[in-house]
Amino acid sequence: MTSPTDGVVTANLLIDNDFLKHLLKIRMMTMHRLILCLSVLLASGSNQAADTKRPPDKETVRRFKVSCEGTYQHHLQGICVDDEAIYWSFTTTLVKTDLDGKLLKKVPVANHHGDLCRHDGKLYIAVNRGKFNDPQGNADSWVYVYDAANLQELARHNVQQVFHGAGGIGIQNGHFFVVGGLPDGVEENYVYEYDWDFKFLKKRIIKSGHTHLGIQTATFAHDRWWLGCYGDPKILLVTDTDFRVKGRYEFDCSLGIEGSPDGRLLAASGRCEKDKGCTGSVQVAFPDVKTGLKYLPAEQGDPE
Repeated sequence: MTSPTDGVVTANLLIDNDFLKHLLKIRMMTMHRLILCLSVLLASGSNQAADTKRPPDKETVRRFKVSCEGTYQHHLQGICVDDEAIYWSFTTTLVKTDLDGKLLKKVPVANHHGDLCRHDGKLYIAVNRGKFNDPQGNADSWVYVYDAANLQELARHNVQQVFHGAGGIGIQNGHFFVVGGLPDGVEENYVYEYDWDFKFLKKRIIKSGHTHLGIQTATFAHDRWWLGCYGDPKILLVTDTDFRVKGRYEFDCSLGIEGSPDGRLLAASGRCEKDKGCTGSVQVAFPDVKTGLKYLPAEQGDPE
């Protein structure tokens, strides 16, 4: 749960017909306002304000990638977005940038802040203050809540049911779902469901096969859960609303995954350099039958 590179995962491709149809359907949907706004801002190359009401051309879309300003002591754990900002969790630093990646605010936070999600002006971040991936538990799992406007801490919710350490969080149908670590040799993953007041409701089981250090990132989009995992190669799990596996792919979204209503998603990446620090970026990704998600090649337009 603490390393983005260690371990090996053998990927299997699991696809059902319903999921194939689902991928084809959402790839034909129109672009979400947020992605339009981000794309225009990046492609403009000028100081003029972007007109987000005018759809960008294909050149604008295929150039979309945002890098977070600055370097940080620890690596990226997750991202989320709204109409005005991108939020980045760098393990011990919570960062807010504008949609062009320009730094607006950063605050130090406890180790280990993981993946995050946003709802109603608040950021919800999975936090483990204990051990990850311990067969005996010994985690100390929480969800910390921050004001999205100023990154001020608002609350802490105890989620000790997350036995191997809370590392990621998403929202579906008014409930929070927390994912986390996993010891070696365990051939399934676990998801812990909570209501809005963080009352524990249910432990879910994903028959995923083993993924190195469990599940790192999570988002619910297009009637599917998209779950990023470490390993070599990195693994993307896709499940239905009941966490039945629809696909297991070799795609890296272990540092962040976020959905939009149009069929596209944002996948995060990052790197750490000795004596320099860690960086992060996000890029538009599209559902793909063979790879789960893929980035749009620079020479191509919007997928048909």
